[in-house]
Amino acid sequence: MRLLLAPLFALTATGCATLSTRPPAAPVRDGFVIAANPLAAQAGLEVLQRGGSAADAAVAVQAMLSLVEPQSSGLGGGAFMTWYDAGSGKVIAYDGREIAPAGASPTMFIGTDGKPLPFATAVISGRATGVPGALRMLEMVQREHGALPWSSLFTTAERTADAGFVISPRLGRMIAGDWPELTVPDAVKYFSKPDGTRLKAGETLRNPLYAGFLRRLARGGADVLYRGETAARLVERVRQGPFPSAMTSADLARYRPLKREALCRDWQSYVACVPPPPSSGVATLQLLGMLDRTDIAQRNATDPQAWYLFAEASRLMYADRDRYVADPRFVTVPVEGLLEPTYIEGRARLIAPTAGVAPQAGTPRGAVMAGIDGTREPAGTSHFIIGDSAGNVVSMTTTVESIFGSGRMVDGFFLNNQMTDFSFSPVEASGRAAANAVAPGKRPRSSMTPLVLLTRDRQFAGAFGSPGGSAILAYVGKTLVASVLWKMPVQQAIELPNLVARGTSFNGEVPKFAPGVVAGLRARGVEVKPGQGEDSGIHAVLLRDGGRLDAGFDPRREGVVLIDERRTPVRR
Repeated sequence: MRLLLAPLFALTATGCATLSTRPPAAPVRDGFVIAANPLAAQAGLEVLQRGGSAADAAVAVQAMLSLVEPQSSGLGGGAFMTWYDAGSGKVIAYDGREIAPAGASPTMFIGTDGKPLPFATAVISGRATGVPGALRMLEMVQREHGALPWSSLFTTAERTADAGFVISPRLGRMIAGDWPELTVPDAVKYFSKPDGTRLKAGETLRNPLYAGFLRRLARGGADVLYRGETAARLVERVRQGPFPSAMTSADLARYRPLKREALCRDWQSYVACVPPPPSSGVATLQLLGMLDRTDIAQRNATDPQAWYLFAEASRLMYADRDRYVADPRFVTVPVEGLLEPTYIEGRARLIAPTAGVAPQAGTPRGAVMAGIDGTREPAGTSHFIIGDSAGNVVSMTTTVESIFGSGRMVDGFFLNNQMTDFSFSPVEASGRAAANAVAPGKRPRSSMTPLVLLTRDRQFAGAFGSPGGSAILAYVGKTLVASVLWKMPVQQAIELPNLVARGTSFNGEVPKFAPGVVAGLRARGVEVKPGQGEDSGIHAVLLRDGGRLDAGFDPRREGVVLIDERRTPVRR
């Protein structure tokens, strides 16, 4: 095993040494894992080294992330996955997004004063939690593409939960924060020492309840969460105030993940594939299409005009995404219209020499005009990428939504607050319904866009993804532009400053831009202000000339790239 692009702290719990150098990219025949926490990446690598597939390793990675990065994702949340199948050359999209309970209503986040609830109130309410989908989705993927027994995939996470793990610097910062979720009794108890003070980085956190849940999960499959004692406890917890949920045991029992063809379009010399709505992958494809109608490819990261073009294309993309993208089973999402070359061309022509007022949504073919969206998206999410020696690849974005989800816990894991990904205001002033309004059984719109690149002959060429709430689209877009159009090494592309332009806001990592870029943007009417919320967590790989993977992780988190140099064959 080789540790590539390692974080600054050692993996003493797993016996892996920290490397300060950057060795050459790994050959594609090697298995690899990129995840936001080294313990999670190591759990996935161990599965690959036992002959597991990328699907098997994904289960192990998520089980560990639920323990060691609980602020971001977990078995009580949801996910989107793009799966590249090396045997067929197909990309499959798996939708494990949470759904609204059957008793949900469009006005469930409207207070007695007729106004939307404050987010800090809604996020820790019982009704914030949607029916979780990540575990059922992983079960489906592993059943179809796994090589090892399901029961063998939780051992490392279970052992770590029982023995305890050292709280990482990033988790320590989250525990020390003033998030509303940390006022919930479950979170207070979990992160408190016997003297009542909060745990901090460098101290050990044990979770025997989660270890017990994993033992039952290994034996009984995903039904352990969706039926029986855990399901009963989950329902009981979310039906407690304030603002209790309408969720029932029947809601959990009938949850089903969705499996669909990925949404793919030609881009540069590649085919870019993303999950269809309610994922916002269509918006990523639209952004790339608009940028192709500019000269951004002839520029570079030190050119203010390049960043200006990216910002203006982003604003146009977000205007359309916020208006139209939602659950297509409930509203009309004009996917084909949004991606028509003539429509994208027309949108790109709206990029003026200097920034003007916030752009409005266009009217693509097939559009049914929806109301102005009122969705607010926090950024408690994670992304990981796994490749196995057979050439199969997972790109998966996974979330509990806000930091520590709703702050409520069951059996050692946090529950999501994904219902707050719906628009709190179901209608605009004119009475027109928001596309992303709450409805029973509906999946909330997601910014998650786990992307896979193929060559034109359907060979794997790369994978990208990030957490970050609505900023995900900007983070992934920036990294694609830099690594593909500007031909920067993937790690350098990830480390470029983030710029998120949406409506009238231009947020970015101001000190990180090259000299002259911020001033050049200002001259073009773009005033970049320091970003807000959680940092990105971009992970990416590209297949470069010679069949070698150029891989990178986001240093804003605690990511790592692990390579299986044993080239362990996937069991058949």
